[in-house]
Amino acid sequence: MEKDSGIKIVAQNKKAYHDYFVLEKLEAGLELFGTEVKSIRQGKINLKDSWCFVKDGEMFVNGMHISPYEQGNIFNRDPLRTKRLLLHKREIRRFYAQVKQEGLAIVPLSVYFKKGRAKVEIGLCKGKKLYDKREVAAKKDAQRTIERNLRR
Repeated sequence: MEKDSGIKIVAQNKKAYHDYFVLEKLEAGLELFGTEVKSIRQGKINLKDSWCFVKDGEMFVNGMHISPYEQGNIFNRDPLRTKRLLLHKREIRRFYAQVKQEGLAIVPLSVYFKKGRAKVEIGLCKGKKLYDKREVAAKKDAQRTIERNLRR
């Protein structure tokens, strides 16, 4: 994503692409406090073991670690607190129905700024088996070998 589109990627969850098949993606807003936004702008965010859940018709993200802002004092929040996602009710209901019926998971894939607003890209994901992970790794190795041979 480029600068002229107004999007600046801050963090990506590469482990999610390794552990899951991403079936569908959706952009959601994040409900954050001031010092959390400043910390995210510095790139101090970790999505590695984060996941989303629905409670009382609202979607939350759990396990997203935002390091405390160094210049903040009493206004810093708990780094691992659950953060609410800003979505339309029909989007929440649709994702929640698929999670309940098909046993899928909702995982944050990336965090970025779009026109100055913090956004998170969430994905409806299906878990990979061990042989699926091996297959993908083998394809990447083969592609890497082909690219190396072409450069020579």
